Amino acid sequence: MTTQPLPDHPSVTPPDGSRPQDRRWNSALIASACVLAVMVVAMYLESRIWWCKCGEATIWISDVWTSHCSQHLLDPYSFSHFSHGLIFAGLFGFIGARRRWPVPWQLFTSITTAAAWEVAENSPFVINRYRTVTMSLDYLGDSIINAVGDVLCCILGFFVARKLGTWKTIALFAIIEIVMLVTMKDNLTLNVIMLISPIQAIKNWQTAGHLPPA
Repeated sequence: MTTQPLPDHPSVTPPDGSRPQDRRWNSALIASACVLAVMVVAMYLESRIWWCKCGEATIWISDVWTSHCSQHLLDPYSFSHFSHGLIFAGLFGFIGARRRWPVPWQLFTSITTAAAWEVAENSPFVINRYRTVTMSLDYLGDSIINAVGDVLCCILGFFVARKLGTWKTIALFAIIEIVMLVTMKDNLTLNVIMLISPIQAIKNWQTAGHLPPA
């Protein structure tokens, strides 16, 4: 007596010709697109502008002290959002290996988390928090296109981490943190510290030369 494999067995092709892995990816990508759409609507309701008020379609802004930062598609803080993807890939991959959590839905969770942070980050409370306790003294919130760019960087980081593996991903994360610290006196680690438990000495060091004398 022989037994037939279960319908979702990888070796079985359903009548529609698709495989379970393909259906998972399709479902996760559609769900992720819906999440991004919700993020855009939520940010619009938060009165976020679509693009920089200057009207220039600049893809990259390098100066974190200009009012253009966080208003275009990419800026130096995009590397922090790339690092978010590295972290999510490691964290959700660790959980997924033990809970049989498919990679497509790990990616969906990463995108959802990143999008939720973009909405929270542009709330009046968090904007004011940035302005009062971090080096982002003139921060007025992100443009919608910048938020989309941040999520795209997170997605890229997720896939890069999946490709590199654990130790190379850790090394890449450390390199990004060091380069950001040296070039702009800020990085993901300091950003988290200053938002949660600000240290005045760090803020003084970060803003030295960028504030008028008292």
